[in-house]
Amino acid sequence: MRLTVLLLVMLVGVWLWRSNRPTRSEFVRREAESSPQAVEMVGCRQCSVHVALVDAVQGSKGLYCCLDHRQQAEP
Repeated sequence: MRLTVLLLVMLVGVWLWRSNRPTRSEFVRREAESSPQAVEMVGCRQCSVHVALVDAVQGSKGLYCCLDHRQQAEP
């Protein structure tokens, strides 16, 4: 009798544990939402260092990594 009750309690515990876990599709979706998106990179015309396009400084001759390099290249 005790063995039957113990087995029943264990089965209910496993069932509850598995029913509260996220499914594989939910896990993949959460992982995709939290992963960083790709950022377009561009090279500085002065020193060739790559920076994110959103951080690049626009000049008349191209994109630069900072204002100093734009001023040096475009007097």
